[in-house]
Amino acid sequence: MTSITETKRVLFIGQSPETVDFSDPALPPGFDAAKIHAGIAIGMQLMADRGWAADLCLVQPDASAADAVKQRLADVSYDAVVIGGGLRIPPKSLLLFEQLVNAVHQGAPCAAIAFNTTPQDTADAAARWIDGLRN
Repeated sequence: MTSITETKRVLFIGQSPETVDFSDPALPPGFDAAKIHAGIAIGMQLMADRGWAADLCLVQPDASAADAVKQRLADVSYDAVVIGGGLRIPPKSLLLFEQLVNAVHQGAPCAAIAFNTTPQDTADAAARWIDGLRN
C-alpha cells in the first residue's frame, strides 16, 4: 500500500520592509530593509527545504493589509499562517496586528496561526504547528 503525503502549505505574512520605521525603539537594533529581505529569503528557503509550499504576503502598514491577507487566503488553503514580528512587536502596530489575526482567523479557520521572532525562524514557527498536525 502506497502512502501519499500531502504537501503542507504555509503563508508568511510580513510588513513590506521598505515601510518599516527603523527608528522605533521597539524593534531590534541594526535592522534595515536589506537585512529583513535577506532574512525573509532564508526563511522561505528553509520552508522549501522542509518540502513545504510557502507563499509570502508582504503588506503595507495600513488599512489595505487585512484586505491583502483576505485576498491571499481566498485563493489557497494553508496548513499554517505565520505572522512576522514586525507586524506585532511595535506597540503602535497593535490595531494592525489584531486586524491581521482576525483576517487569518476568518479567511483560514482551519489553519494554525504561528508567530516568528525573526524572518529566519519562520520555518521553525510553522513547524511547531505543522509537525503537531501530524500527531
